Amino acid sequence: MQAARRWVPGACVWCGDDDSVETYRNEPRCGTCRTNEEIIEGARRFLGMYGLRPLGGTLQSDDEEEREWRVTARDARAALNGTRLQNPPDPALVRKALRPRAAAVVAETAAPARRAAAPRSTAAGASASTSGATKTPAASATTTVDLATLEARVTGLLDQLSSVDEQITVAETGQGLAARARLADLGNQKTSILRMLAALEKTRRGLSN
Repeated sequence: MQAARRWVPGACVWCGDDDSVETYRNEPRCGTCRTNEEIIEGARRFLGMYGLRPLGGTLQSDDEEEREWRVTARDARAALNGTRLQNPPDPALVRKALRPRAAAVVAETAAPARRAAAPRSTAAGASASTSGATKTPAASATTTVDLATLEARVTGLLDQLSSVDEQITVAETGQGLAARARLADLGNQKTSILRMLAALEKTRRGLSN
């Protein structure tokens, strides 16, 4: 009998996976769970925008587009429910595990600023050009940290995109409503990933300038 999965610090708080884990709604969540959550949230926004019935047990819809949103949200919810840990972790333990990571990020970002501030406080009479030179390393170090974080995020999204493309290839061979619903779900996942990649690219360009 296979042992029940257990949460460990650094893993997804929902399913226990440790792939592409990032903070999502103040919790560590893996890439797959985040994508499914975004699909459900997208469906909620769509239904709310047009004053339609909230998500629920029924797929009854006024048109095909509404039904597609409901089906993909249902499938995403089913995927989340199917991977949820049998024994969710204590929220206090999760918060405790997140604190060192947050502290490390703050320290990593603040350290260059402290190093740059020290020479300025001990050499108040230095020229403006010298003062400007001490600021540059701090800005450069912070930008390096941000770029490294972005690159890691992009790598994770590209891995997800490759996985979704492979699933789409398989799903395209199927027939019937279930196959079409699966394709629609995968298509929405791909669109969501591409949007996130586009947003990250804009951020990267801003940091590079």
